[in-house]
Amino acid sequence: MFDRPFTLDKRNAKFMGVCAGIANYTGVDVTWVRIAWAAAIILGVGSPLIIYFIIAFVAPASTDVL
Repeated sequence: MFDRPFTLDKRNAKFMGVCAGIANYTGVDVTWVRIAWAAAIILGVGSPLIIYFIIAFVAPASTDVL
């Protein structure tokens, strides 16, 4: 499950690849990760929008190429 480093998944991204990267890293379906982020933003739990942008700018992009 956590056998490789976290990277952004630009290939499956809707916006910046953070949710797709989290889904790849944890093995959870990307739809559930996106729903959780949307719910956290709506509920305002822990400033998720700021955390999202920090992850997007700090984490490296995936080097996987088809």
